[in-house]
Amino acid sequence: MARPPRWQATLDASVEEACLAVRLYNDPAESRSFEGFVIHMHLAWLYLLHAEFIRDDVDYRYWDPKYKRRLLRVDGEPKRWELERCLRERWPDETDAVRANLGLFIRLRNRLEHRHAHADAALMVTLSGHGHALLLNYEQELTTQFGDDQSLALRLRVPLFVGTFSPQGEQALRRLRKSLPPDLHGFLTDYESGLGEGVAADPRYEFRLRATIELAPKDPDAVAVQFTRYDDMTEAERAAVEEMGRKGQVIVRDRKQPVSGLGRLMPKPAAAEVEAGIPFEFNIHHFVAAWKRGKVRPLYGDPHPDRTNSDFCEYDEPTKSYRYTRAYVSHLIKKCSTPEGFEAITGLTPRDKSLA
Repeated sequence: MARPPRWQATLDASVEEACLAVRLYNDPAESRSFEGFVIHMHLAWLYLLHAEFIRDDVDYRYWDPKYKRRLLRVDGEPKRWELERCLRERWPDETDAVRANLGLFIRLRNRLEHRHAHADAALMVTLSGHGHALLLNYEQELTTQFGDDQSLALRLRVPLFVGTFSPQGEQALRRLRKSLPPDLHGFLTDYESGLGEGVAADPRYEFRLRATIELAPKDPDAVAVQFTRYDDMTEAERAAVEEMGRKGQVIVRDRKQPVSGLGRLMPKPAAAEVEAGIPFEFNIHHFVAAWKRGKVRPLYGDPHPDRTNSDFCEYDEPTKSYRYTRAYVSHLIKKCSTPEGFEAITGLTPRDKSLA
């Protein structure tokens, strides 16, 4: 049996933390369920990004600024990047909506751990859309980086829920939202005031859906819950939906049917994406040089064509061809963005695209 990749244990720990976070969020018996959700999603994101760094050979340890060859240590173990530092490495663009959403919860976690335990329910109502975005962003990052077989959809169940509330229940939720302590309300207002309008309205920052409840007759060919997509509605139906009050919330995630090679790239499209992300020319010749130099897959004619670096490449038996992962494209873009990195990866001298 093949030995699991170096990053597998870290990724497994990440998924376990995410599942625990969702369980706490959905458990009405937990008096501090939102606090638990925030803390465990923080750990899930931290371990997920660490797993990516391990896979991509990114050194995420802290080094002593006085002694360049000495690691900083905590209780004898190397000190590793905290989530804030990982965030800047993964999303350098400060205006990225995923970074903005995660940054909000990083700051919120510090407040929740030391005070405001009584504000848990009010925070859950106020930040439910942000929390849903946090989880959906995690799912997107998890499956994009490590494949659909890692999806939380294989581990989580759709929870039972109250489809709508009485007018009294709706008013109770509004009162609960208004009970948020003034300093927490100020914290949220200040944080969002620093975001661009496009980021604040981005569903990756705050996820909002409106569900319409319709009591339908029993139909043996129909499922119990049916969703109508906004894009499939007429203009009149959209206008009616937008006028409705908020009566409940449902998260919808598109279900992908099994597709061979889903999310994988053939060599030419992969090389084109790399070239689009770096300042140098990068064609199929460079791509072949890169996989040969990095031993990503066996050479042509090898008796064991399936012995690939599974993080970066998969062998397709029916077509006798190789398909490359998004993670490999990201790896090449990151490494080939500098002249030194380009030459180290391909063994070739880079040529600036502006000179072509």
